[in-house]
Amino acid sequence: MQISMYQASIPVFVRMLDNLSKILEHAARYADEKNIEPGVLINARLAPDMYPLSRQVQIATDMAKGCAARLAGLEVPVYEDNETTFPELQARIAKTAAFVQSVTAEQIDGSEEKPVTLKLRHQEVSFSGLTYLVHFVLPNFYFHITTAYAILRHNGLPLGKRDFIGGI
Repeated sequence: MQISMYQASIPVFVRMLDNLSKILEHAARYADEKNIEPGVLINARLAPDMYPLSRQVQIATDMAKGCAARLAGLEVPVYEDNETTFPELQARIAKTAAFVQSVTAEQIDGSEEKPVTLKLRHQEVSFSGLTYLVHFVLPNFYFHITTAYAILRHNGLPLGKRDFIGGI
C-alpha cells in the first residue's frame, strides 16, 4: 500500500493545527489563571535571535496553506501577519484549517513531480512536489509548531508530549 500526497499532507496539517489550537487555548487559560499579560507569552522567544510565539504560529500556518495551494495548483491565500492576541492567532489557525480542508485529494494526488518554485530571500528554489512536501514543508511545519510548544513550555505552561501529538 502506498501513501498518497494528500494523505501525507492535508490530514497531517489538520491534526497538528488542531493540536496547536488546543495548546494556545491552554496558554490563554494559563495566562488568565496566573495573571500574566497574554502579550508576554505571545511575544516570548526561546532566544533573542529567534521569532516570538506569534511568528511561529504564522509560519506554521503559512507552511500548511502554501503547500496545500501549491500542490493543488491554487492561489496561495495571503494573510497580513498582524496577529497580536490569542483570539487572533486562533482565528488564523481556524482560517488555515478551513482552507486546507477545502482542498481535495483529487487536487493534490499525483503532484509528486509537479514543479514548485519558491522565492526565498534573494533566490528562487525549485522542487518537485514530493521533495517540496517531504523535505521542505513538513520539516518547517513541525519545526515552527515545536518551537511554539517549546516557547510556552519554557514559560511555565504545563504541557506534555500528548499535548503536542494529540489524541492517538
